[in-house]
Amino acid sequence: MLRKALYSAVALTALMVGAAQAEDLKDFRIGLIGGENEADRLRNFQCLVDKLPAVLGVEKVSLFPAADYDGTIQGLLGGTLDYAELGASGYAKIYLENKDAVEPILTTVQTDGSTGYYSIMVAKKDSGITKLEDIKGKKLGFADPDSTSGYLIPVTSLPKDLGGTAVKDYVAETGFGGGHENLVLEVLKGTFDVGTTFGSGVGDWDKGYTSGNLAKMVEKGILDMDDLVEVWKSPLIPNGPVVVRTSLDAGIKSKFKQFMVDLPKTDAACFSAIQGGDFTGFTEVTPEFYQPIIDARKAQIGS
Repeated sequence: MLRKALYSAVALTALMVGAAQAEDLKDFRIGLIGGENEADRLRNFQCLVDKLPAVLGVEKVSLFPAADYDGTIQGLLGGTLDYAELGASGYAKIYLENKDAVEPILTTVQTDGSTGYYSIMVAKKDSGITKLEDIKGKKLGFADPDSTSGYLIPVTSLPKDLGGTAVKDYVAETGFGGGHENLVLEVLKGTFDVGTTFGSGVGDWDKGYTSGNLAKMVEKGILDMDDLVEVWKSPLIPNGPVVVRTSLDAGIKSKFKQFMVDLPKTDAACFSAIQGGDFTGFTEVTPEFYQPIIDARKAQIGS
């Protein structure tokens, strides 16, 4: 009787696992972090909606644009999203809450071969602000509290360049711009005297560098780099990860990872659209790649 009950329990568990995997195969759910116009995000990722069903063997692919970074982070923590592209700080937030929720599998490689980018502080060209010392007593805008380049790295790295003074003690006021794109627009409007966004730091300034928020804004025709000056650039930041839900079916993970690795060659336009600029391709990463950012985020939370 006991053996029969055990067999029944094992069979039921197998059925439940099979049903869960079958459910996973129906709809592959993509989270899109906030910080850019929603219509642009949906348009940039439409190529994945078109391509992935056949690749993964699912009925459909759905896009879930969040209003901010945390919306996507919570979706990944809750298991309601299967894949997203995050900043390193966003991944660190997930890791510190539940390190088993997602797996970082890939990150982008810049055109110069590096796997990093920069936080870039900008000001209006006619503001008179040209160097870091000029921000004393000014209004500083950050992009998003869960942004690596738009918040975490500036608040942890700037004090070293300010003679040990905390950012909040050096400037008159800080605030958030509601994402990178909107932050730059608010700097141009004068809401903030300076603001922190991101770019590859590679290539021409007048093009907003080869990738990043500034480059995307230039490409969309909503930013002329002649209207801005670069006030500060951070140390190199690890490029954010492509993450997948850890509990996702192993076969789906493998097919998805290979699709992404091949994408720069199979559809360069799609690759450029979802990444927001020029990159040479992907390279594999593990949680260890992001340990410095995890440590920085943990220290910031405790400060």
